[in-house]
Amino acid sequence: MKDGIHPKYNEVVFQDTSTGVQFVTRSTIKAERTCEVDGKTFPLVMVDISSASHPFYTGKQKFVDAAGRVEKFQRKYNWGQKDAAPAEGDKAQ
Repeated sequence: MKDGIHPKYNEVVFQDTSTGVQFVTRSTIKAERTCEVDGKTFPLVMVDISSASHPFYTGKQKFVDAAGRVEKFQRKYNWGQKDAAPAEGDKAQ
């Protein structure tokens, strides 16, 4: 590799904000915070989702109010309702 053209590749700690799990890995990311793991000080990067909290890896699905959003869409566009009256602002044809 040529000197001076590549970013520094250092060990860093990624911490999942929802579970608090920390992963020590290598990255070129720069961090302002630091933490100590096993007596060594590493740059600390906070992440929202990691394999410790993602539903695909944990097998736990978080409930999202999808039904409410679907019902809101159906009411807004008068879709999926057979006997419903036209929505406000719609002109009768």
